[in-house]
Amino acid sequence: MSREQRHEEREEFGELIKFTFAGFLGSLFVGWILDTVGVRNNPVGECAVRTLAGEGESILEGVFALKKRISGASHSLAQAYGWGKLVGMAFPWVVDFGSRIAGVDVYGWQGFYIPYLYAMSDQIGANVAGFIYIKRHEGSFKRALLSYSRNPVMVTSLLIILIVPLGLLTARVLGFSPTKNLLVALETIAANLCWVPPLVGVIWERRR
Repeated sequence: MSREQRHEEREEFGELIKFTFAGFLGSLFVGWILDTVGVRNNPVGECAVRTLAGEGESILEGVFALKKRISGASHSLAQAYGWGKLVGMAFPWVVDFGSRIAGVDVYGWQGFYIPYLYAMSDQIGANVAGFIYIKRHEGSFKRALLSYSRNPVMVTSLLIILIVPLGLLTARVLGFSPTKNLLVALETIAANLCWVPPLVGVIWERRR
């Protein structure tokens, strides 16, 4: 990768981090508003809060990837990451409302997977999209897997996908219950470590 391409990649990953924290702030604001007006334990309200906390950046990242595509910029790992997150963000809505209809206690330990999906489904999509991007450039599955294992962004992404559900389940078992919208936002923000892989990408590119 040329110096110009590395600089562009670094700038793009930096943009993704900004989008993530914008989503965090939006979820806290909406959660506070809903609690203030007395709207609690409302599926639609909680969905909105979790979407902003866990996936608000996905909307902005999708816009970012689309803007780069329209501008004619060369396709990059950061863009693939953004597209993957946008594609993966709808799945939690289906699972959330489906679980409520099925009678799952979404505020107990049984519902720990709901904030996980809001926080990590787009990350899973990003990880898959990133691997596809690498495979396309490497030309074979074996070389792509080797390149993937040496890429700190992809490896970090995979680690948080595996670690986050354990933390959520532990918190719920210990008695945490998100019965207020602010708690819904904070739980999803804590689970949404999607900002970590882009941060690793920025640091990695600067060291290179």
